[in-house]
Amino acid sequence: MPNWPPDPNKSPNEVNNNVNTNLQPVATPPNGQEWRVIEKTLLASVEEQRRARRWGIFFKLLTFGYVLLIFLTLGRGCSTPKAGGFESSSGDSSQPHLAVVDLQGTISNGDPANAYDVNKALTRAFENPNSKAVALDINSPGGSPVQSDEIWQTMMQLKKEYPKKKLYAVIGDMGASGAYYIASAADEILVNPSSLVGSIGVIMPSYNIEGLMDKVGVEDRTITAGEYKDILSLSRPLTDYEEKHVESVLANTHKHFINAVKQGRGDRLKNPEENKLFSGLFWTGEQSIALGLADKTGSISSLERQLKLDNVVNYTPMDPFQLFMDRFAVKMGAGFGSNLSLDVLPKEDNNAQMR
Repeated sequence: MPNWPPDPNKSPNEVNNNVNTNLQPVATPPNGQEWRVIEKTLLASVEEQRRARRWGIFFKLLTFGYVLLIFLTLGRGCSTPKAGGFESSSGDSSQPHLAVVDLQGTISNGDPANAYDVNKALTRAFENPNSKAVALDINSPGGSPVQSDEIWQTMMQLKKEYPKKKLYAVIGDMGASGAYYIASAADEILVNPSSLVGSIGVIMPSYNIEGLMDKVGVEDRTITAGEYKDILSLSRPLTDYEEKHVESVLANTHKHFINAVKQGRGDRLKNPEENKLFSGLFWTGEQSIALGLADKTGSISSLERQLKLDNVVNYTPMDPFQLFMDRFAVKMGAGFGSNLSLDVLPKEDNNAQMR
């Protein structure tokens, strides 16, 4: 302080006056109303923090639950066959049952209808002592002749190993080309009257866009080593020799197809040459029965009744993640449909439903 120590020549009052003028003013403490405002602000902040923590914990638990559910689903989907039977999403494999294997969509190494997965499922279905019959549920336009033949061969081999266990092929919307190739190995082929069946032939699509390329100014600069390496080029037509060669390749594959159908169907085929059964034509299920390409009308459900088996086990390999998503979608759809029905129906109907 500039006035300290006090000047002995000045009176005490003068000293006190000088001291007071140099001191900072003392802050007035807040009154009761101001304290209440501050207190409410602090309590609101604390409550907001608590609420944020509670929601954070809730979402963390929810995320953990979803992750746990996914892992459980993956574990179940990737499970291996058990001693007591095959782990399946439907039916009880430890009891007498109809074993079903799906053949859906294009037959290809990169699609669900591939030889490895289908053969693996068929083998498990036959190996299970509780399966009384095996049904291949088909809805396919065909596909790879190699994949089709591998499945056909497996079916023929399993029939020899398990002669007392009957193998059925059940065709839904379509069982054509490679799909019929496979079906011909079954003991019996069941169809719907309106199914599309047959198409015993081989095709290799090819196009010539040379004229279009000339119009848009595109030049083909393909370089080859081998006279016929570009035999299927889009930028030029086939020569006579190339066309005959491709035809011979397709004819050889077609012969394998015909031999497989003849071996599988035998004398049940009705006048194959006269009826042009191997020409690539297709027929309805009803027509195919008359031609000997199929045996009778039926479905998986009618096959259950015929065999007196109300227990069906599907051995088709499932993608665990897809299975989880399908189940999740079904649950969500069911919940949405239930809520929608309650919102749309009158009150008295709501009460009736909830009772």
